[in-house]
Amino acid sequence: MYSWLEPLILGIVQGVTEFLPVSSSGHLELAKYFLGEDRVSEQSVYMSVILHFATALSTIVYFRKEVWSLFNLSKLANRKYIGYIIISMIPAALVGLFFDDLISSLFTNSIILVACMLMLTGCLLWFADKERKGSKTVGIKESIWIGLAQMIALVPGISRSGSTISASILLGVRREEAAKFSFLMVVPLIIGKMLKDILDGTGEAMIANNASQYIIGFIAAFITGLLACGLMVNFVKRAKLKYFTIYCFAIAIFTIIYYYLKS
Repeated sequence: MYSWLEPLILGIVQGVTEFLPVSSSGHLELAKYFLGEDRVSEQSVYMSVILHFATALSTIVYFRKEVWSLFNLSKLANRKYIGYIIISMIPAALVGLFFDDLISSLFTNSIILVACMLMLTGCLLWFADKERKGSKTVGIKESIWIGLAQMIALVPGISRSGSTISASILLGVRREEAAKFSFLMVVPLIIGKMLKDILDGTGEAMIANNASQYIIGFIAAFITGLLACGLMVNFVKRAKLKYFTIYCFAIAIFTIIYYYLKS
Protein backbone atom coordinates (compact mmCIF):
# COMPACT_ATOMS: atom_id res chain seq x y z
CA MET A 1 0.00 0.00 0.00
CA TYR A 2 1.18 3.53 -0.77
CA SER A 3 2.15 5.70 2.17
CA TRP A 4 1.11 9.37 2.08
CA LEU A 5 4.62 10.54 1.16
CA GLU A 6 5.00 8.44 -1.99
CA PRO A 7 1.84 9.63 -3.77
CA LEU A 8 2.75 13.20 -2.78
CA ILE A 9 6.16 12.83 -4.43
CA LEU A 10 4.69 11.10 -7.48
CA GLY A 11 2.02 13.80 -7.80
CA ILE A 12 4.60 16.58 -7.72
CA VAL A 13 6.78 14.74 -10.24
CA GLN A 14 3.80 14.24 -12.56
CA GLY A 15 2.57 17.81 -12.21
CA VAL A 16 5.95 19.34 -13.00
CA THR A 17 7.02 16.98 -15.77
CA GLU A 18 3.69 16.70 -17.62
CA PHE A 19 4.20 20.18 -19.05
CA LEU A 20 7.96 20.44 -19.06
CA PRO A 21 9.32 18.50 -22.07
CA VAL A 22 11.09 15.82 -20.05
CA SER A 23 8.54 12.94 -20.14
CA SER A 24 6.16 12.71 -17.20
CA SER A 25 5.65 8.96 -17.73
CA GLY A 26 9.39 8.42 -17.82
CA HIS A 27 9.93 10.45 -14.66
CA LEU A 28 7.15 8.61 -12.86
CA GLU A 29 8.92 5.34 -13.64
CA LEU A 30 12.24 6.80 -12.45
CA ALA A 31 10.61 8.11 -9.27
CA LYS A 32 9.08 4.70 -8.55
CA TYR A 33 12.44 3.04 -9.21
CA PHE A 34 14.41 5.36 -6.91
CA LEU A 35 11.70 5.09 -4.25
CA GLY A 36 12.22 1.32 -4.34
CA GLU A 37 8.66 0.55 -5.36
CA ASP A 38 7.67 -3.11 -5.08
CA ARG A 39 3.96 -2.84 -5.87
CA VAL A 40 2.06 -4.86 -8.40
CA SER A 41 2.17 -3.25 -11.82
CA GLU A 42 -1.61 -2.79 -12.09
CA GLN A 43 -1.77 -0.60 -9.00
CA SER A 44 1.26 1.35 -10.20
CA VAL A 45 -0.23 1.92 -13.66
CA TYR A 46 -3.56 3.02 -12.19
CA MET A 47 -1.82 5.61 -9.99
CA SER A 48 -0.22 6.95 -13.18
CA VAL A 49 -3.68 7.21 -14.80
CA ILE A 50 -5.00 9.15 -11.79
CA LEU A 51 -2.06 11.56 -11.89
CA HIS A 52 -2.40 12.12 -15.64
CA PHE A 53 -6.09 12.87 -15.13
CA ALA A 54 -5.15 15.51 -12.54
CA THR A 55 -2.81 17.29 -14.96
CA ALA A 56 -5.44 17.09 -17.71
CA LEU A 57 -7.76 19.05 -15.41
CA SER A 58 -5.03 21.57 -14.66
CA THR A 59 -4.65 22.08 -18.43
CA ILE A 60 -8.36 22.82 -18.72
CA VAL A 61 -8.18 25.30 -15.84
CA TYR A 62 -5.10 27.10 -17.25
CA PHE A 63 -6.56 27.36 -20.77
CA ARG A 64 -10.12 27.84 -19.51
CA LYS A 65 -10.76 30.89 -21.70
CA GLU A 66 -9.55 29.11 -24.84
CA VAL A 67 -11.44 25.94 -23.94
CA TRP A 68 -14.65 27.83 -23.22
CA SER A 69 -14.39 29.81 -26.47
CA LEU A 70 -14.12 26.55 -28.45
CA PHE A 71 -17.68 25.69 -27.39
CA ASN A 72 -18.87 28.57 -29.55
CA LEU A 73 -19.42 26.31 -32.56
CA SER A 74 -20.98 29.10 -34.59
CA LYS A 75 -17.44 30.20 -35.45
CA LEU A 76 -15.81 28.27 -38.28
CA ALA A 77 -12.36 28.71 -36.73
CA ASN A 78 -13.50 26.95 -33.55
CA ARG A 79 -15.02 24.03 -35.45
CA LYS A 80 -11.80 23.67 -37.43
CA TYR A 81 -9.65 23.77 -34.28
CA ILE A 82 -11.74 21.05 -32.62
CA GLY A 83 -11.41 19.03 -35.82
CA TYR A 84 -7.63 19.40 -35.75
CA ILE A 85 -7.55 18.20 -32.12
CA ILE A 86 -9.65 15.16 -33.08
CA ILE A 87 -7.35 14.37 -36.01
CA SER A 88 -4.27 14.65 -33.76
CA MET A 89 -5.83 12.18 -31.30
CA ILE A 90 -6.41 9.39 -33.81
CA PRO A 91 -2.90 7.81 -33.99
CA ALA A 92 -2.43 7.58 -30.21
CA ALA A 93 -6.06 6.51 -29.67
CA LEU A 94 -5.71 3.64 -32.15
CA VAL A 95 -2.47 2.44 -30.59
CA GLY A 96 -3.98 2.70 -27.11
CA LEU A 97 -7.10 0.82 -28.21
CA PHE A 98 -5.39 -2.10 -29.96
CA PHE A 99 -2.01 -2.27 -28.21
CA ASP A 100 -2.88 -1.27 -24.63
CA ASP A 101 -1.29 -4.39 -23.11
CA LEU A 102 1.90 -3.90 -25.12
CA ILE A 103 2.19 -0.26 -24.05
CA SER A 104 1.57 -1.22 -20.41
CA SER A 105 4.33 -3.85 -20.63
CA LEU A 106 6.83 -1.12 -21.51
CA PHE A 107 6.29 0.31 -18.02
CA THR A 108 7.63 -2.82 -16.33
CA ASN A 109 11.38 -3.02 -15.62
CA SER A 110 11.92 -0.27 -18.19
CA ILE A 111 14.52 1.94 -16.52
CA ILE A 112 17.17 1.60 -19.23
CA LEU A 113 14.53 2.08 -21.94
CA VAL A 114 13.37 5.25 -20.16
CA ALA A 115 16.93 6.57 -19.98
CA CYS A 116 17.56 5.93 -23.69
CA MET A 117 14.25 7.53 -24.68
CA LEU A 118 15.06 10.57 -22.54
CA MET A 119 18.20 11.07 -24.62
CA LEU A 120 16.08 10.81 -27.77
CA THR A 121 13.76 13.46 -26.32
CA GLY A 122 16.80 15.65 -25.66
CA CYS A 123 17.84 15.38 -29.31
CA LEU A 124 14.35 16.38 -30.51
CA LEU A 125 14.36 19.43 -28.26
CA TRP A 126 17.83 20.44 -29.44
CA PHE A 127 16.79 20.47 -33.10
CA ALA A 128 13.50 22.25 -32.35
CA ASP A 129 15.24 24.96 -30.32
CA LYS A 130 17.50 25.80 -33.26
CA GLU A 131 14.54 26.23 -35.61
CA ARG A 132 13.61 29.79 -36.47
CA LYS A 133 10.36 31.16 -35.13
CA GLY A 134 7.44 30.01 -37.24
CA SER A 135 4.39 31.93 -38.35
CA LYS A 136 1.90 29.14 -39.07
CA THR A 137 -1.15 28.01 -37.15
CA VAL A 138 -2.13 24.35 -36.86
CA GLY A 139 -3.89 22.91 -39.93
CA ILE A 140 -4.79 19.43 -41.16
CA LYS A 141 -1.25 18.51 -42.22
CA GLU A 142 0.24 19.80 -38.99
CA SER A 143 -2.34 18.01 -36.83
CA ILE A 144 -1.55 14.69 -38.53
CA TRP A 145 2.20 15.00 -37.95
CA ILE A 146 1.72 16.25 -34.39
CA GLY A 147 -0.62 13.33 -33.76
CA LEU A 148 2.04 10.89 -34.97
CA ALA A 149 4.54 12.54 -32.62
CA GLN A 150 2.10 12.04 -29.74
CA MET A 151 1.70 8.37 -30.71
CA ILE A 152 5.46 7.81 -30.49
CA ALA A 153 5.42 9.46 -27.06
CA LEU A 154 3.40 6.55 -25.65
CA VAL A 155 6.82 4.95 -25.06
CA PRO A 156 8.00 5.89 -21.54
CA GLY A 157 10.86 8.36 -21.65
CA ILE A 158 9.76 10.12 -24.83
CA SER A 159 8.18 13.37 -23.73
CA ARG A 160 4.69 13.88 -25.11
CA SER A 161 4.83 17.65 -24.81
CA GLY A 162 8.45 17.65 -25.98
CA SER A 163 7.76 15.58 -29.09
CA THR A 164 4.53 17.36 -30.04
CA ILE A 165 5.92 20.86 -29.42
CA SER A 166 9.11 19.96 -31.30
CA ALA A 167 7.10 18.58 -34.22
CA SER A 168 4.97 21.75 -34.28
CA ILE A 169 7.99 24.06 -34.25
CA LEU A 170 9.78 22.06 -36.95
CA LEU A 171 6.60 22.34 -39.06
CA GLY A 172 6.76 26.13 -38.73
CA VAL A 173 3.95 26.60 -36.18
CA ARG A 174 4.19 29.63 -33.90
CA ARG A 175 5.79 28.64 -30.61
CA GLU A 176 2.99 29.82 -28.33
CA GLU A 177 0.41 28.11 -30.57
CA ALA A 178 2.55 24.95 -30.54
CA ALA A 179 2.50 24.85 -26.73
CA LYS A 180 -1.24 25.51 -26.48
CA PHE A 181 -2.16 22.87 -29.06
CA SER A 182 0.21 20.35 -27.48
CA PHE A 183 -1.40 20.72 -24.06
CA LEU A 184 -5.01 20.78 -25.27
CA MET A 185 -4.75 17.82 -27.65
CA VAL A 186 -3.99 15.33 -24.88
CA VAL A 187 -6.91 16.26 -22.62
CA PRO A 188 -9.59 14.21 -24.48
CA LEU A 189 -7.27 11.17 -24.61
CA ILE A 190 -6.59 11.20 -20.87
CA ILE A 191 -10.24 11.75 -19.98
CA GLY A 192 -11.19 8.97 -22.40
CA LYS A 193 -8.68 6.61 -20.79
CA MET A 194 -10.06 7.45 -17.36
CA LEU A 195 -13.66 6.85 -18.46
CA LYS A 196 -12.67 3.55 -20.10
CA ASP A 197 -11.10 2.32 -16.87
CA ILE A 198 -14.17 3.36 -14.90
CA LEU A 199 -16.55 1.60 -17.31
CA ASP A 200 -14.34 -1.50 -17.32
CA GLY A 201 -14.29 -1.52 -13.55
CA THR A 202 -10.48 -1.36 -13.60
CA GLY A 203 -8.98 -0.33 -10.29
CA GLU A 204 -12.24 -0.11 -8.32
CA ALA A 205 -10.91 -2.30 -5.53
CA MET A 206 -7.62 -0.41 -5.44
CA ILE A 207 -9.41 2.94 -5.20
CA ALA A 208 -11.57 1.63 -2.36
CA ASN A 209 -8.54 0.37 -0.46
CA ASN A 210 -6.22 3.30 -1.19
CA ALA A 211 -8.54 6.28 -1.69
CA SER A 212 -6.54 8.68 0.48
CA GLN A 213 -3.31 7.91 -1.37
CA TYR A 214 -4.89 8.55 -4.77
CA ILE A 215 -6.43 11.80 -3.51
CA ILE A 216 -3.06 13.03 -2.20
CA GLY A 217 -1.39 12.25 -5.53
CA PHE A 218 -4.24 13.85 -7.48
CA ILE A 219 -4.14 17.13 -5.55
CA ALA A 220 -0.34 17.36 -5.71
CA ALA A 221 -0.34 16.72 -9.48
CA PHE A 222 -3.14 19.23 -10.10
CA ILE A 223 -1.54 22.12 -8.18
CA THR A 224 1.99 21.63 -9.50
CA GLY A 225 0.65 21.03 -13.00
CA LEU A 226 -1.17 24.35 -12.96
CA LEU A 227 2.06 26.15 -12.08
CA ALA A 228 4.21 24.21 -14.56
CA CYS A 229 1.82 24.79 -17.46
CA GLY A 230 2.31 28.56 -17.37
CA LEU A 231 6.04 28.15 -16.89
CA MET A 232 6.35 25.95 -19.96
CA VAL A 233 4.38 28.32 -22.21
CA ASN A 234 6.90 31.06 -21.35
CA PHE A 235 9.87 28.75 -21.93
CA VAL A 236 8.62 27.81 -25.40
CA LYS A 237 7.99 31.44 -26.38
CA ARG A 238 11.52 32.40 -25.33
CA ALA A 239 13.18 29.49 -27.16
CA LYS A 240 14.75 27.95 -24.06
CA LEU A 241 14.27 24.28 -24.96
CA LYS A 242 18.02 23.59 -25.08
CA TYR A 243 18.16 23.65 -21.27
CA PHE A 244 15.80 20.70 -21.20
CA THR A 245 18.09 18.89 -23.65
CA ILE A 246 20.92 19.19 -21.14
CA TYR A 247 18.65 18.00 -18.34
CA CYS A 248 17.37 14.97 -20.30
CA PHE A 249 20.90 13.80 -21.09
CA ALA A 250 22.09 14.42 -17.51
CA ILE A 251 19.26 12.47 -15.83
CA ALA A 252 19.53 9.67 -18.42
CA ILE A 253 23.28 9.22 -17.94
CA PHE A 254 22.90 9.34 -14.14
CA THR A 255 20.15 6.70 -14.27
CA ILE A 256 22.17 4.34 -16.47
CA ILE A 257 25.25 4.64 -14.23
CA TYR A 258 23.16 4.16 -11.06
CA TYR A 259 21.36 1.15 -12.52
CA TYR A 260 24.53 -0.71 -13.46
CA LEU A 261 26.36 0.18 -10.25
CA LYS A 262 23.39 -1.10 -8.27
CA SER A 263 23.31 -4.28 -10.35
